[in-house]
Amino acid sequence: MPALCRDCLTQYDTGPRCPSCHSPRVVANAELFDLSIAHMDCDAFYASVEKRDNPGLRNKPVIVGGGSRGVVTTACYIARIHGVRSAMPMFKALKLCPEAVIVKPRFEAYSAASREIRAMMEELTPAIEPLSLDEAFLDLSGTARLHHAPPAVMLARLVQRMERELRLSGSVGLSHNKFLAKIASDLDKPRGFSVISQAETAQFLRGKPVSIIWGVGSATRAQLDRAGIASIDDLLRWDQAQLVARFGSMGLRLWQLARGQDARRVAPDRAVKSISKETTFDADLRDEELLDGHVWRLADQVSARAKAKGLAGRVVTLKLKRADHRILTRRLTLHAPTALADVIYRAARPLLTQMMAAAPFRLIGVGISDLSALDDGPGFSADLADPDAARRAEAERAMDRLRARFGPDSVVKGRSLR
Repeated sequence: MPALCRDCLTQYDTGPRCPSCHSPRVVANAELFDLSIAHMDCDAFYASVEKRDNPGLRNKPVIVGGGSRGVVTTACYIARIHGVRSAMPMFKALKLCPEAVIVKPRFEAYSAASREIRAMMEELTPAIEPLSLDEAFLDLSGTARLHHAPPAVMLARLVQRMERELRLSGSVGLSHNKFLAKIASDLDKPRGFSVISQAETAQFLRGKPVSIIWGVGSATRAQLDRAGIASIDDLLRWDQAQLVARFGSMGLRLWQLARGQDARRVAPDRAVKSISKETTFDADLRDEELLDGHVWRLADQVSARAKAKGLAGRVVTLKLKRADHRILTRRLTLHAPTALADVIYRAARPLLTQMMAAAPFRLIGVGISDLSALDDGPGFSADLADPDAARRAEAERAMDRLRARFGPDSVVKGRSLR
């Protein structure tokens, strides 16, 4: 059976240890050198970046996230041993792991690391479909002749480079389609490399819970429970027509995935549909002046992300979560797409006033959607009904130039200090 040493990249016939370096970090599979669809997922990415940049955190449980009223963005593996998980309320995480070090997210640092990893991926294949900053699908079909090595070897080399050059680790899943590659990448984290071959697909899926299917969340699980479906085996007992009649298009997808079938291609040009930013308060907030400061800061952050991506949005959305967790949203469609923080703020600010009767709030968010390419025309257009708009737009351009030269905190507006 073909085998690969993940440390020295020696290819050999299967065995418990590498014959060259004697490492036990070996991956073996009959189809190892024939498979080409991969999913690479960084290990506890945000927390790993924080530990890399601050060595004093290396052996400590680290939670990246908001204050006591926020949620866990991610947690290092030491914290996970205590039961801390992503999206968990911060107060619950601190009960499980009171000695944890809480670190506020630094998305600029995570984005920079993500770009470096993406550049390494692009040396392997142009067919990359990012799912987030820290994970992506890769299609390495037809690349063996270019690299003089099969995809499995190139993927092992990729994670080696990440560890050596960036001091960040990742886990790889390799299979014959996206569905199984994503499952495989989560089988042996951290620093894992797992393979699900075509021949073993049916045996691998047998007995697995339906929650293993990507996209089956709590709502879908509840629907499946009511139909007596809790496992892949349960799904296999339904024929396709029955599942479609009961669950619509999702039924067809469930029928296919239960059999390990996934015809989706790795799509490198998947469009960004919206850009948003939100924050959770340590205490419920009803002071409109303080909320105004948050609207400006969020608009400024959304603007920065939009400009960095070369995008502008026509629809501005304000999101508020009440103390009872009810979510309220309001939207305003602009006369032209924009990436200007000033325009985004001035669109969102009246929406806040409209919803103040529902205060206090525990969360606020600002976003833009209906995106298009940013240029010096529609993205920065002034409002003819507002004679000062052109002056403010030019002032924002000047601020952007200063921030690009001296850093993002070199220039701030007074309202952001509220």
